[in-house]
Amino acid sequence: MNTYQDVTALSAGVVRRSTVLADGRDLIYYDDPDTSLGGERAIDARELDPRPATSSMRQDILTGDWITVAANRQNRVMMPGAEADPLAPQSPTNPSEVPSRYDVAVFENKSPAFGPALNEAIGGAPEAINPTRGLDDLAALGLGRSRSAVGRCEVVCFSPEPSGSFGTQSVTRARTVIEAWADRTAALSALPGVEQVFPFENRGEAIGVTLPHPHGQIYAYPYITPRTTRVLESIDRTAPDMFQRILEFEQRSERVVLAGEHWSAFVPFAARWPIEVHLMPHRHVADFAETSAAERDELAHLYLRLLRGVDALYETPTPYIAAWHQAPVHVGRDTVRLHLQLTSPRRAADKMKFLAGSEAAMWAWATEVTPEQGAARLRDALQTVEL
Repeated sequence: MNTYQDVTALSAGVVRRSTVLADGRDLIYYDDPDTSLGGERAIDARELDPRPATSSMRQDILTGDWITVAANRQNRVMMPGAEADPLAPQSPTNPSEVPSRYDVAVFENKSPAFGPALNEAIGGAPEAINPTRGLDDLAALGLGRSRSAVGRCEVVCFSPEPSGSFGTQSVTRARTVIEAWADRTAALSALPGVEQVFPFENRGEAIGVTLPHPHGQIYAYPYITPRTTRVLESIDRTAPDMFQRILEFEQRSERVVLAGEHWSAFVPFAARWPIEVHLMPHRHVADFAETSAAERDELAHLYLRLLRGVDALYETPTPYIAAWHQAPVHVGRDTVRLHLQLTSPRRAADKMKFLAGSEAAMWAWATEVTPEQGAARLRDALQTVEL
């Protein structure tokens, strides 16, 4: 059995148990408040190869974007059967990534785009050979510029079951995952060289999912992402309370699909995708770590209902990307608000929207479904959903 580095009681009765895998990667268990599991977990007794070297990233001088070159990700597992599920609890015939039964488990990705090196050595992470040198250095333009892709990529297993998604979980389990998101956001934000933390879920083969196991990921970037950079520029050009203005503008519209005491969900005025809905807290919080227990409690209910409403649009489950945008770690904390952007390319039961010349090459979007039509359809679907 395992000896933990840390056992901590979090909010909502969730308990965090931290340990490491055989190759030194962090593994954190988050136990439900009503867990049937005991306190002990099995040791990871596998013999593993050393972790791959940290990838590099190169600057595109035309846009200023940083592109990670991660050759170690080329041979990732693709849609294995349940008997070879790398996210299932280990068994005598399946030497998976999680050595013990769990409720929610979070561990460092074996083939990460970012890390394991950081700007400074900390814990089991080495110091990067060519670290990032601050936001001003990252914003400077030049031919042939490269840096180490410092940071962290983590896998968040929502359940030990071999199939499903966030939307198939219980309210209690959803609350545990939300607690894990908040806890990991705080921990990752403190790592040397991390500038932004991004929890997300990819759902469905049409999106590019490689594992059917219910899971999401958390990326800790060494830079501020291009989308957030654009958001910061828009805030500078408008007003520091831009997100509050957006919320109030949408709350007065016909595009609201769900509303609670602490959160509202709406199809945005300029939605790009056939299915797109945003979920935003009513008060300003920069990230999950800043949300209150009451906000997390309500979110568990509202978010599950929203996801099940999206699935109720058609007879088969809808592929989507659930992107939780958070403020950068060091800038924009008082202006960039935590919010969900859930998008799907599904424009009909048997049709997908593909990004071709104009949208993929020129970033010039056109949509086939008006935001008002999309909101009306989703409201109708939500009427059929029960938790």
